[in-house]
Amino acid sequence: MKDWVVAKIEEIAEINPRLPKDALTGEIPVSFVPMAAVGAADGSIDVSNTRPYSNVQKGFTTFKEGDVLFAKITPCMENGKMAVVPEVMNGYGFGSTEFHVLRPLTGIEARYLYYYVSGKLFRQDAEHNMTGAVGQRRVPTPYLAASEIPIPPHKEQRRIVTKIEELFSELDKGIESFKTAREQLKVYRQALLKHAFEGKLTAAWREENKDKLETAEVLLKRIQAERSERYRQQVKAWEKAVKEWEKSGKVESKPGKPSHPKELPPLTADELAELPELPKGWGYTRIGGLIDDPTYGTAKKCDYQTIGIGVLRIPNVVLGKIDASDLKFALFSDEEISAYKLFAGDILMIRSNGSISIVGKGALVSERDINHLFAGYLIRIRPQKQHVKPEYLHNMLSLHSVRKQIEQKAKSTSGVNNINSVEIQSLVVAICNIEEQCQIVQELDSSLSEIHQLDQTITTALQQAETLRQSILKKAFSGQLVPQDPNDEPAAKLLERIKAERATVWAIPTGRPNSRTKNQGDPPGSPLRKPRKPRAKATK
Repeated sequence: MKDWVVAKIEEIAEINPRLPKDALTGEIPVSFVPMAAVGAADGSIDVSNTRPYSNVQKGFTTFKEGDVLFAKITPCMENGKMAVVPEVMNGYGFGSTEFHVLRPLTGIEARYLYYYVSGKLFRQDAEHNMTGAVGQRRVPTPYLAASEIPIPPHKEQRRIVTKIEELFSELDKGIESFKTAREQLKVYRQALLKHAFEGKLTAAWREENKDKLETAEVLLKRIQAERSERYRQQVKAWEKAVKEWEKSGKVESKPGKPSHPKELPPLTADELAELPELPKGWGYTRIGGLIDDPTYGTAKKCDYQTIGIGVLRIPNVVLGKIDASDLKFALFSDEEISAYKLFAGDILMIRSNGSISIVGKGALVSERDINHLFAGYLIRIRPQKQHVKPEYLHNMLSLHSVRKQIEQKAKSTSGVNNINSVEIQSLVVAICNIEEQCQIVQELDSSLSEIHQLDQTITTALQQAETLRQSILKKAFSGQLVPQDPNDEPAAKLLERIKAERATVWAIPTGRPNSRTKNQGDPPGSPLRKPRKPRAKATK
């Protein structure tokens, strides 16, 4: 654009400036900003936390009002943790060493610089230029210093910032409305599930069929009897196999005796007291009585090669379904395939995650998913289909009261939350006869499908809002967002004045070779710092 220039960031801002000597002393309180105090992609920053200067003068990043904080480490940088520093206590703030600090020079608007470096295009380019090991990759200072930024006249910078914030304000109102609608959908979904699993959703249907339905008490006794009979048959088959093994004199090891069905602890009065009252014919039971023993997934290393069998992982459990678009593979023996095989109606539950809200989330396996195996951070739950509908149990696991149990049982080790097979089997769920389960699933399917469609509509709208946000920034930095004013001082003159002012600062004598004034202090390696002359080698 006319009257614009392209400059390197190091030409229009100080990068990671040092704290002037003797600026602060002793126990004076200063603002402290950890990484968590800076919002992701919204420019928010909390400077209310304070610490004594003596506690932060070493080992932390320093900044002051008007500086731009730029998170340099992954994933904070990619998430857009950047902000303009507001007023801070006693003039200076301190924070995480994972921030770069950009201090705009005279004539450069801080929020203009912030909007540029926090934009998605800049962050994507910065991501491609990160250095370091996986999980500890950072945006290097030289990259940031050499990055180019379009500079309009100073007054136009202000107009651009004003327009951006005006448009973003309207956009944020719309986004907030969509987020509110999404929260309302979550509340409605939980109300629907609660209604279903307290028997209220099928009250009329149950009344019409009251003389034809098996009670939960009878159902649970039948399940127990069938489990005992199944174990008896397994033992009988094992005894026969042992006799054949003894007669044959085979070298192979003796057949293993089948495990006795685990005895589930009875429901306690305290557990029942926290649960809602159920209609006549319903009952509570532990989930272990309705499923086969849970099975942990494979620990075998997988990768993105296309050789072998696809292995489902945590990223493949999405909104209650299996999403196999991001699949890793590995080679397996027949025995391993048999151990980790999936059937339609199985439930894959996340058993381990850093976020407690993710632990216990599950996906229902469909016919299209049965050619995959599953990885170790997942656990397979196989409902006894003759007694419990898989869809019934899957929806039950999303019920707030069951989620509460999962989160209470999940143990945290080194910041990772885990739930094991014994804890899963001990979960208390409501049960009714299989016919009413089918009716509940049928009625839930219709309503939950509508909720899902509305949620997808909201997701699409939020994605479009983000696209619009980036489009606004693109127009802003290409000179298309606000009109130009021919009376504005051209950016080239602004840049010349910045250079002249810096040259004047360099010319101020300090009494020490190669030193700077107290207000300048660039760090070693800064492109603005005068290089030291090499020391002459001593002669013998």
